[in-house]
Amino acid sequence: MRARLLVFTAAVMLSFISSTLAQGMETVWSGLVMANNVPEPTPIPAELNRLEGTLKQLFGYNQFQVIGQSRQTLKNGEEDWLAASKYFSLHVASKAAAKSSYLLNLQLFQQEKLLLETDAKLSKSSPLVIKGPQVGDGLLVLLLVVE
Repeated sequence: MRARLLVFTAAVMLSFISSTLAQGMETVWSGLVMANNVPEPTPIPAELNRLEGTLKQLFGYNQFQVIGQSRQTLKNGEEDWLAASKYFSLHVASKAAAKSSYLLNLQLFQQEKLLLETDAKLSKSSPLVIKGPQVGDGLLVLLLVVE
């Protein structure tokens, strides 16, 4: 009886540890994307393949170009990182990790000027797609995806 209890306890602990490690080692791709309508659009970047239909439907543009990006492996769910382009940067601070999602604080800057600050929840099944400011004849789009 005692041996069964030890085996059961060990199995539960291993399951808990492996799920914690698996979740803690996820990678988040963060991107600053310029959306435009052009006569001959370039092919969509590989990072956006999975979201192409959503982006076109939500924003009505036919071309999407990644102008800044970052990949961050989340080890404990409380990391900070930056996706930057020439004029814009997205600072991401992961506040806490839940079983299947991350609570993020997002700050969008245009050079040194803070344009947006918000908290958002990111999960593997629900990428973040955020409409940013108009830039010239296009639109800045913020994307965060758990890979």
